[in-house]
Amino acid sequence: MAQAACETRVQFTRRDLARLLAPLVVEQFLAVTVGMADTMMVSYAGEAAISGVSLVDMLNVLIINIFAALATGGAVVISQYLGARDMPSAKNSAGQLFHLAALAGVGVMVLALAFARPLLHLLFGQIEPEVMDAALLYLRISAASYPFIALYNAGAALFRSMGNSKISMQVSILMNAVNVAGNAICVFGLGMGVAGVALPSLVGRAMAAGLILWRASNPANLVHVQAAQCLRLKKGLALRILNIGIPSAFENSLFQLGRVLVVSVISVFGTAQISANAVANNLDSIGCIPGQAISLGLITVVGQCIGAQDQKAAIGYTKKLVGLTYLVDGALNLLVILGMPLLLGLYNISAETHELAWLLVFIHCACGIVLWPVAFVLPNALRAANDVRFTMLVSIASMMIWRLGFSYVLGIGFGMGAVGVWIAMVIDWVCRSAFFVGRLASGKWKTKYRA
Repeated sequence: MAQAACETRVQFTRRDLARLLAPLVVEQFLAVTVGMADTMMVSYAGEAAISGVSLVDMLNVLIINIFAALATGGAVVISQYLGARDMPSAKNSAGQLFHLAALAGVGVMVLALAFARPLLHLLFGQIEPEVMDAALLYLRISAASYPFIALYNAGAALFRSMGNSKISMQVSILMNAVNVAGNAICVFGLGMGVAGVALPSLVGRAMAAGLILWRASNPANLVHVQAAQCLRLKKGLALRILNIGIPSAFENSLFQLGRVLVVSVISVFGTAQISANAVANNLDSIGCIPGQAISLGLITVVGQCIGAQDQKAAIGYTKKLVGLTYLVDGALNLLVILGMPLLLGLYNISAETHELAWLLVFIHCACGIVLWPVAFVLPNALRAANDVRFTMLVSIASMMIWRLGFSYVLGIGFGMGAVGVWIAMVIDWVCRSAFFVGRLASGKWKTKYRA
C-alpha cells in the first residue's frame, strides 16, 4: 500500500526534477555571483574594507544558516505532509514556519545590534582599527536585514516543498538585481565604500521578504498561507518543525562558528591572508553551485517519499541526485581551476594575495570533486528522513576536532598559515564523508520517521 501510494504521489520524473532543480541552480548561482560582486566592488575601497566585510560575511553566513536550518525544518515537515496527502497539516505547518522565522529574525537582529563590537572582538580578537571600523559599519547595516532574510528563507522553503522553486528564483533575481545595481551606484557613483555594499543588500532583502509573503498567500498555491495561521503559535506543529530545525540550526551555527574561528586563525597572519581567504571563498563556491541546489531539492524529494513511507524510493532518488552532483560539480570545479587566471584578474588585489588565493582555490576545487557531494549533499537526505541528530553530531565533532583543531596545528603550529587551514578543511571533509556514507548503508536512518 505504501509503495503504491508513493508511485502515485511522489514519483518524480526527469521533467519534475528538472523543474525543481533548474531554478535552484539559478538561485544559487545568483547568490554566489552577487557575493563575488560585493567583494570585487568593495575591494576598490581598499584592503581594510575588503577584510572588514569578509570577516562580517563569515558571521552573516553563520546567522543566515541558522535561518536556513529553521526553513529546512519547515521544508521537511511540509514535504512529509504533502507526501502523506495531509493538506490541512501542510498549510498549518507553513503558517508556523513563517511565525518562527519572524521571531528568529527579530531576535538575532536585536542581539547583533546590541553586542556588535564585543561580538567582533570575541570572534576575531584585536584586528587592525581600520578593519574593525569597516566591520562594525557592515555588521550594523546587515543586522537590520536579518528579519527579512529569515522570512525570505521560510517562503523559499515553502515553495521548494511544493516542487515550485521557480517562485523563489524569481524573487531572488529581483533581490540580487537590486543588490548589484545598488552596489554599483553607491560604491562607484557615490563613493560610499562599505556602506555602499551593505545598504543595497538591506533594501533587496526587504523587497524579497514582502514579495515572497505576498506570493505565499495566493490561494492558487497547493499550500497557501493565511494570516491567522501565521499569527497564532500552534505548539504541536511548531515543535515538529523545531525538532528538525533546532538540531540543524545548532549544527549549522556551530559549523559556521567553527569557520569563523578558523578565519580568526587566518586573521593573525595579516591583511593579505585575510583578503586571499575572502577572494578564495568567493571563487571556490562557484564549483558548489549545482550541488547546493541539488541538496535543497533533495529535501523535497526524499521528504515526500518518507511521508508516503516509501524508503526504497528515498534511497533511489538519493543515489541518483548525489550521482548527478558528482557529474556537474566535477565539471564545474575543473572549469574554475582552468579559469582562475581570468577570475582572479577581476579583483583589485596585491600580487601576494593573488598567489595565495590561487593556491587556496585549487585545494578546494581539486578535493571537492571527490569529497564534497557525499560530505554536504548526502546528509540532506538523512535530514529529510528525520535523522537530524546524527548529522548534527557528526558535523559538529568533525568541525571541532579536524577542521578547527588541525587549523591550529597546521596553520599556527607548523606555520603554514591559510594553506594549513584549508588542508584541515579537507581532512574534515574526509571524516564527514565516511560517516554519512556509512549511515546511509547501515539503514539506521529508516527508524527515525514517525507518521
